[in-house]
Amino acid sequence: MAEAWSQRFDEGLNPFIERFNASIGFDINLLQEDLDCSIAHAQMLGDCGVLTAEEALQLEDGLQKIRHEAESGAFQPSLADEDVHFAVERRLIALLGPLGKKLHTGRSRNDQVGCDLRLWLRRQMDQVESEIKRLQKALFSQSDKHLYTLIPGYTHLQRAQPLSLAHHLLAYIEMLERDRERFLDVRKRVNISPLGAAALAGTSVPIDRQQTASRLGFSGIYMNSLDAVSDRDFAVEFTAASSLLMAHLSRLAEEIIFWASDEFSFVKLSDRCATGSSLMPQKKNPDVPELVRGKCGRVFGHLQGLLTMIKGLPLAYNKDFQEDKEAIFDTVKTIRDCILAMSILLEEGLEFCPDRLLEAVESDFSNATDVADYLVQKGLPFREAYQMVGKVVKYCLEEGILLRDLSIVQWREISNEFSEDIFEKLVPKQVVASRMSEGGTAFERVEQQLDHWRLRLNFGKE
Repeated sequence: MAEAWSQRFDEGLNPFIERFNASIGFDINLLQEDLDCSIAHAQMLGDCGVLTAEEALQLEDGLQKIRHEAESGAFQPSLADEDVHFAVERRLIALLGPLGKKLHTGRSRNDQVGCDLRLWLRRQMDQVESEIKRLQKALFSQSDKHLYTLIPGYTHLQRAQPLSLAHHLLAYIEMLERDRERFLDVRKRVNISPLGAAALAGTSVPIDRQQTASRLGFSGIYMNSLDAVSDRDFAVEFTAASSLLMAHLSRLAEEIIFWASDEFSFVKLSDRCATGSSLMPQKKNPDVPELVRGKCGRVFGHLQGLLTMIKGLPLAYNKDFQEDKEAIFDTVKTIRDCILAMSILLEEGLEFCPDRLLEAVESDFSNATDVADYLVQKGLPFREAYQMVGKVVKYCLEEGILLRDLSIVQWREISNEFSEDIFEKLVPKQVVASRMSEGGTAFERVEQQLDHWRLRLNFGKE
């Protein structure tokens, strides 16, 4: 590596240290972004008169040739290149001779790698946003089919009140929308150019940072050169947003795992998205949601790793920053894979069981609150009605019956306020339909939300 540095160095690196120091094994992922960054830089140097127009054009042609070589597989950097930036520069020098050495004028690897990483992450985030919409559409399709399908609602994992299944699934669309908005917000801070900040103090070369920023599609430039080369806030923010996304995916995955169990039997898994057991022939395992749930730890770990990496670093650039790339690369791959897996699972991997769901909501006391509300409408204070219904539930549990099994005589022994219409109030669909408060699970309210998301997602339109 001595040849890569100034003549201050007489010897190359110890072979192990050379391997330890190198990042070419993973930052080759930034090749296309490095070429884009270098082309914009060369064009700017030509426009500013730092290079002649002919020199800038030759550099651009050489960089495009490297792009073609990479596409054909002919560009194969080695460990000796250390990183993607030196790999490109060395190949350019091999192609153009001394002219290739002029490309690095007015910049450093410090601002170069920051620029490359932002370009790469920006492109990935645009894909993530599109993929989140696909998952939202998959959830919407299930919701649209199951407006009038009921599902038990839970608090503390105990039966609470019945819900429209569509209402339950729409909750995840709302979570994913906040995730999508978070990524859009982070993108604003990713989309700022550090190029031209050089090593840490700027450069005496008469460059035009605004021009390169514009060429590369950035919305602006870092106003402080120290901040430009040492900022990794955007990486932490992206990984934090990814962690929240994974938490939401994991919550949905957890519910699907429950629902697919024999104890629940709320969904059936298709052969397309489930596996079997090597020992037990009857098994059908929910591997997709289990993997999504498990992969949360990877992303959460990367967030903690990035926070730990930056917490004690003095300004400006430090080699520690090399550790940001594998964390970001793996986070991107993990979240994109998990979004796609959950989309496929909802599109073709599971089927809800309405009859079993109805059986579930008809065999519990999740309509007890409605009895209390019935008495409140008759003029009783809620807390008094609450205590009264609690006694009724206790009696039913002791007798092994449900509220619907009580006769009108038994109801009137509890309170003269009860009439025959109490039986209608106990029907699960009526319980759901009565939840008319804004944002509630009433079918009419859920239908409004379906209309909202149908329009918001351009559902059925591309």
